[in-house]
Amino acid sequence: MSFTQTRRRFLTGLSLTGAAGVLRAPSALAAQPGLETPAVRIADLPGICIAPQYVAEELLHAEGFTDVRYVRLAPGHNTPEGIASGEVDFGVNFASVLVTGLDRGVELTVLGGVHVGCFELFVNEESRSLIELKGKRVGITYLGSPAHLFLAAMAAHVGIDPGKDLHWVASGKPVAIDLFTSGQVDAFLGFPPEPQELRAQKIGRVIVNSALDRPWSQYYCCMLAGNRSFVRNNPVATKAVVRAMLKAVDLCVSGPERAARRLVEGGFTPRYDYALQTLTEVPYDRWREYDPEDTIRFYALRLHEVGMVNSSPQKIIADGTDWRFLNELKRELKA
Repeated sequence: MSFTQTRRRFLTGLSLTGAAGVLRAPSALAAQPGLETPAVRIADLPGICIAPQYVAEELLHAEGFTDVRYVRLAPGHNTPEGIASGEVDFGVNFASVLVTGLDRGVELTVLGGVHVGCFELFVNEESRSLIELKGKRVGITYLGSPAHLFLAAMAAHVGIDPGKDLHWVASGKPVAIDLFTSGQVDAFLGFPPEPQELRAQKIGRVIVNSALDRPWSQYYCCMLAGNRSFVRNNPVATKAVVRAMLKAVDLCVSGPERAARRLVEGGFTPRYDYALQTLTEVPYDRWREYDPEDTIRFYALRLHEVGMVNSSPQKIIADGTDWRFLNELKRELKA
């Protein structure tokens, strides 16, 4: 069965009736102005921590979208480039990826946070702390990947120069975990279901869990961004997308077992137990309390310190964020 057929079976299985049974649509929804466009394209990326964007499809249909497409980006083509090239209208990715994209002048607008940490830093038996990675080999998929940018920010926070003090080893394809399991690198930053796999195999030790350890647990990990032109020209549709995403986040909190089953049935991950672990461990319940602007500022500062970002946090926030939709929805979607 093809990926498209498998995913369609998954999305059909997540019925509008079932979603509405968990998350009641606000009574004011029917009174909302009509969407400026019936079509929306969302970046389709690997990783099951971004489950809300897949759970959101039927919720997007409920908002009035009749043409909802998930577009698989080319390998190494991250969310900012996909948005800038016009491949997609919206995408979820790690905050540092979005910050560096904005620093490069990519035409995107960050709209809100999706969840807090999902990354875990695994090391071999020789390392006991982050500072001990100085001079060590670190496995990544490619320079500029989420793992590379997150680890660079982590290194800068403890006084390590990521450009000089770490030896980055790129796998050249999305199997960087193999570098770690084969002993070719000393550290690896994994995102679900990779941490679950390594723990099950008892490989390595975790020295940083971004969902639990400060300061990383105090900021969003993945955030929702949209094409700047789409956001500017389609405010009603943009708010509808953000609303559907936030409802999907709540759905992952209230029904993780159901969401995990859908991920497996849709072919997004083969292991139900790993999917359920992810959905119960990743903090999806913070979007009402965390300030997304704090996240952008934090990572912009960390990456600016090591020369990976040239723009000031103030400029990045002013040019590349819009919290109006999120602030309105915090009032509308009260717990």
